[in-house]
Order: sequence, then structure tokens, then C-alpha cells
Amino acid sequence: METSELLKKVRKIELKTKGLSNHIFAGEYHTAFKGKGMAFSEVREYQPGDDIRTIDWNVTARFNNPFVKVFEEEREMTVILMIDVSGSKNFGTQNQMKQELVTELSAVIAFSAIQNNDKIGVIFFSDKVEKFIPPKKGKSHILRIIRELIAFEPENKGTNIGEALRYFNNVIKKRSVCFVLSDFIADDFDAPLKIANKKHDLVAIRIHDLREEELPNVGLVQLRDSETGQIKWIDTSSKEIRNSYQKSYIENEKSINQLFKTSGVDTIQLRTDNDYIKPLIQFFKRRGK
Repeated sequence: METSELLKKVRKIELKTKGLSNHIFAGEYHTAFKGKGMAFSEVREYQPGDDIRTIDWNVTARFNNPFVKVFEEEREMTVILMIDVSGSKNFGTQNQMKQELVTELSAVIAFSAIQNNDKIGVIFFSDKVEKFIPPKKGKSHILRIIRELIAFEPENKGTNIGEALRYFNNVIKKRSVCFVLSDFIADDFDAPLKIANKKHDLVAIRIHDLREEELPNVGLVQLRDSETGQIKWIDTSSKEIRNSYQKSYIENEKSINQLFKTSGVDTIQLRTDNDYIKPLIQFFKRRGK
């Protein structure tokens, strides 16, 4: 991609997602993710109605007048975007590709994070960890993340969520909020998911497309697996084949949902032909209760 074209795309994403973050998500994000706890700020004179448990007895004795400790929210957190860049990111039959949806969504979360004084980092993964951008603050850091979201080309096309989660656990030592953006079409990540969610606060954002749920009746079509390159011819006019395809999707859906439930991982379901704003706001409101 030419530099000028990339810069235009970065600017377009910045304008749209920063505006959404400023006007829609900032307050909801702050409420949903409250930081590490309460930190001591200062002492002041006791006022009627203050909790007597906050009285600073040392200062009170020194000045012979009651003083209380004042605490404030320890706001700063570390937020990690764990982004699936496997071959399936280029799939999309409706309004946009999965990658385009992930790019916008990641930028919104990133801008919401820095507005709340949080650090943000990114892990790009396929069937290996492709790239790690360490958590930092600042607009220039966010713009770098957006550039990478648009232009990054992975070396591999497979998917290994377990490997990415193990890397995340090793490289991020302090508790953080981690948004995992993927279609979660992968095997054997149960144990790493449970371990990661005990140490950190995981949120699974599932991106899928209508055509992964059901096949249209359009006759004989050629399908290519975007990760393995394998090509198959499918007769979509066969009701039996269409039903089998949909049944396989439903069974996988149940399995994944059960895994998230037993692991205690919060989820957001998004589809390429639907708007992501409402589901994201609803999630933040649920988390803020």
C-alpha cells in the first residue's frame, strides 16, 4: 500500500472512531472498567457525615482536630488488544470484511482507553504471535496502532488462540483488560483461556459473517479455505447439505458459548452486516452495573 493511501485511511479511521469514542463510549468505558482500586490522595478536616473509619488518627492527634484520609480511584489500567490476523480475517460477504470491522472496533477501544489515561498494547496472532506492540499512552501511539491494523501483513494464515494466550500471560505480568478479537474458529484453547482469565480480565469479541451461519441456494459453488487454501465444490442446491452446514455452525456456537461461560469470560457478538455501536454500548453498561 502506498504511504499516501495508508495515511488517508489512517486519518479516516481516526476521525470516525475518535468521534465515536468522545461522544458515545468514553463515559461507558470508564464505568465498565474502574481501574485497580482506591489510592490515598490527601487528608482534610473532618466534616459531618464523613465515615469515621477514614479518620487519620496520627494527624488528628498532632493538630488536636479530627482529620480524614481522602481516597481517589486509581484509574490507570493496561489494555491489550489481542487481534486474530489469520487468513479468515479477509472473509466477508455482507457490508465489510472481518478485518475492516476489527480495525474500526480496535481503534474505538484504543481511543476510549487513552481518554481514560490507560495504556494500550496490541498482540497480532495467527498460528503464532506475529507482532507485539508494548502498552503505551498517547495519540502518536494510537495512530501507530491504527496504521498496523490497516497495513499489517502476517507471515502465516493459520489460527492458534492458545499460543497467543500463553504469550500474553508470559509478557504481561500485571493484571490487565484484554479484548480478544477473533472468529474463534480454532481448537484447543480451553486451558490457556481459563488460565488467562484468572490472571487478567478477558473480553471475547466474536466476529462472524452471515455466510458462516448458513449457505444460500445458488447451485454449485467453489469454496476455498482462507487458512489452508483447500478448495471444495459444494452443491448449495442440496437442502441436506445446507442443513448440515447450518447444524455444524450451531453445534460449534453452543460449544464456544459453553467454554466462555465455564471460563467466566465476557463476550460480545458482532457480525459483518450489523452495526457494532449498540452491542458495544450494551456491553459497557452491563459491565458498569
